[in-house]
Amino acid sequence: MAGGRRNGHWVPCWLCVLLMVERVSGASGLSTGAHTSPPFPASGVNQTPVVDCRDVCGLNASDRCDFIRTNPDCRSEGGYLDYLEGIFCHFPPSLLPLAITLYALWLLYLFLILGVTAEKFFCPNLSAISTTLKLSHNVAGVTFLAFGNGAPDIFSALVAFSDPHTAGLAFGALFGAGVLVTTVVAGGIAILRPFTAASRPFLRDIIFYMTAVFLTFTALYRGRVTLAWALGYLGLYVFYVVTVVLCTWIYRWQRRWSLASSMPATPEMLSDSEEDDRVSSTTASYDYREEYQPLIFYQETTAQILVQALNPLDCRKWRNKPAYWRVLKVLKLPVEVLLLLTVPLVDPDREDRNWKRPLNCLQLAISPLVLVLTLQSGAYGVYEIGGLVPVWGVVVIAGTALAAGTFFATSNSEPPRLHWTFAFLGFLTSALWINAAATEVVNILRSLGVVFRLSNTVLGLTLLAWGNSIGDVFSDFTLARQGYPRMAFSACFGGIIFNVLVGVGLGCLLQISRGHVEVKLEPDGLLVWVLAGALGLSLVCSLVAVPLQCFQLSKVYGFCLLLFYVSFLAVALLTEFGVIHLRSVSSLTGSFIRSRKGQQTFP
Repeated sequence: MAGGRRNGHWVPCWLCVLLMVERVSGASGLSTGAHTSPPFPASGVNQTPVVDCRDVCGLNASDRCDFIRTNPDCRSEGGYLDYLEGIFCHFPPSLLPLAITLYALWLLYLFLILGVTAEKFFCPNLSAISTTLKLSHNVAGVTFLAFGNGAPDIFSALVAFSDPHTAGLAFGALFGAGVLVTTVVAGGIAILRPFTAASRPFLRDIIFYMTAVFLTFTALYRGRVTLAWALGYLGLYVFYVVTVVLCTWIYRWQRRWSLASSMPATPEMLSDSEEDDRVSSTTASYDYREEYQPLIFYQETTAQILVQALNPLDCRKWRNKPAYWRVLKVLKLPVEVLLLLTVPLVDPDREDRNWKRPLNCLQLAISPLVLVLTLQSGAYGVYEIGGLVPVWGVVVIAGTALAAGTFFATSNSEPPRLHWTFAFLGFLTSALWINAAATEVVNILRSLGVVFRLSNTVLGLTLLAWGNSIGDVFSDFTLARQGYPRMAFSACFGGIIFNVLVGVGLGCLLQISRGHVEVKLEPDGLLVWVLAGALGLSLVCSLVAVPLQCFQLSKVYGFCLLLFYVSFLAVALLTEFGVIHLRSVSSLTGSFIRSRKGQQTFP
């Protein structure tokens, strides 16, 4: 989202992310008393040949359930629910439309969960961490806040890369979101409010993004990603961060030097109007703060603080908002209450830093339990230590003891000295909530692809890309309407660099860390090349067209970008449904070559 896009401490944070999202496959050795299900439910299934799961719809209705349960290609890695088994084993064939409708509604609600978690818990905690570490706005904007804004895309890519069958979802979502943001969002900004783009940031970001797309295109052509290749992705992003910081520092140095040279004998001083504005703003803020302080001091009880902290609804805002906002708020309420119970939230801009003693102590008891029950879809939480005590029981005892100690050692009125550690706990908990929701999104999309016989790539470039990018669309368009089109346009290119480089690099690095020598890539035929080519072509067109217009973006340029996206989507869907395929492309190419040879032979 555009509103949040604004070096030495980033390394341990990335290591925490690596440990946080890793889904280790061979975890059965952690406990001798844990009950683990066999990899396949029936004996002799190991000899079952691997058949494309999308062939299930061509079987008789009575054979579909056995096919889903015995075919290894139909198994999902991770997740709490088996959606394919639910469709073909628990719903009769006559109720298949009902099952698809319920899955579609659940998919929309999962996107809502992703948006609420990222916007209200993940991003604020990342902002608090960057403030605690005293990072500059530029470093925080291209590291922590970029991670917060692209959290749904990043975690969807990490989950998709965990299974070779769903790797196409990752490429489809990352490339599809790139085409969507650089055409529809950028074009819509130019249509809403024509403006002059910042030349140097635009050229810098688009060149880095083209390099990232070229790396991904080459990796697809090679069909594999090695350790050096994955580290190259992350190294390129580090180089991008360093470049942003250096460019900002050089720009500020040039500006200070120009001001000093224009007034060599006069120290830098505020003008009278600026000084008056500063004094008036300070006075105004002081007056407002005094005005809203209660005349009679009233100290709330612990129970009242807890009830108020768990109430996500503002009655005054509820009365002033339209009906559609109220409906959406009602849908968000269960998610917000659950997240308030489990995710600590630190706000550095508030005087008490959002310290709610009873709620924070309750979160100390619940958050560790959420961590073990969401890591690898709860597989770690059910393991038993020595065959007697489950892991979740030990975590509950330890968390309760920590919460009780914190409750008796602190007060309601003043946050403790170590209150900043709650931001890191909230970061971990919200990240695992996002990871769990992203896992379910990927599994649902794969199930819908099996039902409709669609490839993972087309699902990624449509449903997954649209769902993950809807927040960017609304936030960038809102910025443009409010008179900040340059900021919104810069966010179109700056944020997706992080998504591609870190999404592919970190996702492949996690797979290699689990013992794989390299990550095999299985592109879904011609469609992934159409997708990569469309993204590269859109970037080249913007790189040429924007400087030719002297960086003045008009409505005509915006409509051209929208037309490009519609044409790309039509070609992608025609390729998916077989209207455009490799044989027709090769025959057209061969006829063109033969005609050229004929012209050369018979002039």
